[in-house]
Amino acid sequence: MTTESALTAQAAGEGGDAVLAAGGRVVGRHPDDRRQAVQARRHAWTVASAPGSVRAVRERTERSLVLFGVPVDSSLGGAVLLVVSELVANAVRHARDSPDAEITLTMNDHLLMVGVRDRDPRPPALALAPASASAGPACGRGLRTVADLAREYGGDIRIERAADGRGKTVVVRFILPTGTP
Repeated sequence: MTTESALTAQAAGEGGDAVLAAGGRVVGRHPDDRRQAVQARRHAWTVASAPGSVRAVRERTERSLVLFGVPVDSSLGGAVLLVVSELVANAVRHARDSPDAEITLTMNDHLLMVGVRDRDPRPPALALAPASASAGPACGRGLRTVADLAREYGGDIRIERAADGRGKTVVVRFILPTGTP
C-alpha cells in the first residue's frame, strides 16, 4: 500500500470499515458507533522546499480549516496551524534531497489528519526529553511539541516510509472534540 493510499484509508477511521469510492472519495464508518458512512474532506497540495513555503502553507491551511468548519482561532485550529508550520519548516530545513513537500489535510467525523511528505528517506529526530535552557541544539524539540499537541487531542504522530523508498510522510492525527463539525 502506498503512503497516499494508507493515508486515505486511515482517514476513514481506524476501527471502522474503509472503502475507496469511485473518484477517490473516502467512505468510512465511525469506530465508536453505527452511524451511516461519511465522506472524508481532503485537501492536498504541493509547495517548493523554500523558506517562504511555511507562511504559504499556513495560509492555505487556514482556508482549509474554515472550509472544514474548524475555527482557526479555536484551540484545535491553533494546534493544527502550529503542527503544519513545524512539519513544513522541518521539511524545508532537513529534507535536503527534496525539492518540494506535499501537504495533506483530511477530516472525517471524528479525526483530523495532517500529513507532510518529502522525498528524504531519513526519519526526523524526535527529542526524547522536554526542552530545557541548558540543553544542546534544538534538533527534535519541534517534533516533541507536535507530539504533545496531538496527544492533547487523543492523537499521535507517526512516520510512514514511502513505498518506493524515496521519502517519508510525517502524519499527525487529532481526535476531534465533541461538537466539531
